[in-house]
Amino acid sequence: MPCNLKIILIRPFEDFLSGLEQSLRHFSVINIALIILSFAFSWWIYVPIHELLHASGCIIGGGTVTELEISPLYGGALLERIIPFVSSGSEYAGQLTGFDTHGNDLIYLLTVFFPYLLTIFIGVPLLKSAANSTSVISSIKLGIALPMAFAPFISFSGDYFELGSIIVTRIASAIQPSSDFSRLISDDLFKLADDTFFSGASYSTGDIITVALSFILGIVLVYLTYVAGVLVSGVLYGGAKKTAT
Repeated sequence: MPCNLKIILIRPFEDFLSGLEQSLRHFSVINIALIILSFAFSWWIYVPIHELLHASGCIIGGGTVTELEISPLYGGALLERIIPFVSSGSEYAGQLTGFDTHGNDLIYLLTVFFPYLLTIFIGVPLLKSAANSTSVISSIKLGIALPMAFAPFISFSGDYFELGSIIVTRIASAIQPSSDFSRLISDDLFKLADDTFFSGASYSTGDIITVALSFILGIVLVYLTYVAGVLVSGVLYGGAKKTAT
């Protein structure tokens, strides 16, 4: 494996371990508690914001939104009183179930990707800065950063597979116009695979290749998102060195 590729692949986990090492430099129950509590709070706040950013991306791109489901656990009951298109309840933590991109792939891509701007501009820079703070501050930064910084990795079979499938299916449709590849666009890889390949429905070799390439492209996009965050953190903290104790 080329050295540069290896560095890219392990960089997210090295950044996490660097932040964790600094957080626990002066090991205490308080620091561990701060990591856990700040992570739990960050996750609870991040989930509804993430879903609202999906809707915002669609609207900003020129699409329309009619329904965004958010679980009551993440404030869906409150948000539906404030935002007209929000409804409380979902089999997922949240899901954009009613939206129209008017057949425009760029709007669709923006809708899916928009929440991950938080990864680039907040999550990764905050994660990397955790290695350059006092242990208490590092613990708080680490917990807050984790949901945002690693959101693309968590979503490898969800949003990022969907991003990959949007692109790959359009290319496949251009190569083979007689086939309907749009049915292979999904925000749930495992459900799509089950419905397409394991439910007794007929499928082609082209379907297998399309899903496989969508998955691979999605993984590439996951790492590109993280690398973009590293570049942003380099601008913000380029001169920082690990000197805090």
